[in-house]
Amino acid sequence: MELYIDTANIEDIREIAHWGILSGATTNPTLLSRESGDYDQIICEICDLVGGPVSAEVMSDDAEGMVEEAKRLVGLHENVVIKVPMLPEGLRAARELSKLEIKTNVTLVFSANQALLAARAGATYVSPFVGRLDDIGHDSNAVLTEIVEVFSVNEFSTKVIAASIRNPMHVTQAALLGCDIATIPPAIFRSMVKHPLTDKGIASFKKDWEDAQSRA
Repeated sequence: MELYIDTANIEDIREIAHWGILSGATTNPTLLSRESGDYDQIICEICDLVGGPVSAEVMSDDAEGMVEEAKRLVGLHENVVIKVPMLPEGLRAARELSKLEIKTNVTLVFSANQALLAARAGATYVSPFVGRLDDIGHDSNAVLTEIVEVFSVNEFSTKVIAASIRNPMHVTQAALLGCDIATIPPAIFRSMVKHPLTDKGIASFKKDWEDAQSRA
């Protein structure tokens, strides 16, 4: 399973990109609104840092407007993927963009039926929001399982991005269920790399080594 970073903060992306584990990134209007500077420039810098697909979302309400926005955004960088909402107009836009060989990420997906529609529209990626499903008492694992199975049975090339990740367990579950990608906030990446027994072991090794050097 590939790991993307879900943020528009350049410093966070730079830090975690240096770990050597990122394959791409996702942004959205909310994440971009938290950052200062030119949004186009931010997207380009993210693309350079991660060296892989970076989702940038369109904001038009109609398919024609989405397509026009998409044409401008993909001109920014070869790694830009166009995020469209899971709406009838978003599906129309995904179909038109697929004809133009522009990659799309259908976002705000909450059911296998929505994911099926997105795949049939030609989406490159679909993004089921696991955290938001859990927030309202739904079983996000069941939804992911259905989507992965539907795509496998029908041999869709559309990739599943587990999104709205709220904790490290969401990442583990996405990997176990066969998702292609998980897009993860920086804070969760930092949680994933930490374990108290790792810290304890490092401290113990360091002390033993220092004690041995002092006796030499």
